[in-house]
Amino acid sequence: MRNTAVRIVTVKLPPALDRRLTELSAKRRVSRSEILREALSRLALAGGESATALAGELVGSLSGPADLSSNPEHMRGYGGSVAPGGRARPRRGRR
Repeated sequence: MRNTAVRIVTVKLPPALDRRLTELSAKRRVSRSEILREALSRLALAGGESATALAGELVGSLSGPADLSSNPEHMRGYGGSVAPGGRARPRRGRR
């Protein structure tokens, strides 16, 4: 990170988090600033991808009706109770 233009930022940490930062810095033999830069970079990257991007090739790979989520006909009979023996009980009409 040397010889690169950087901005100085002041961060207030609770004592327990400050101790943990110091421990990580010593364990990895890098500066506290490097630990914070890495953590912030990971946080920034984690929030940048959409669910569709994360699912990648899985989107659209399954079979089924294309309008499953929007066509009420696909819900017909869903949620009805099941009688003993595995037979579906008829649904009562709406009141």
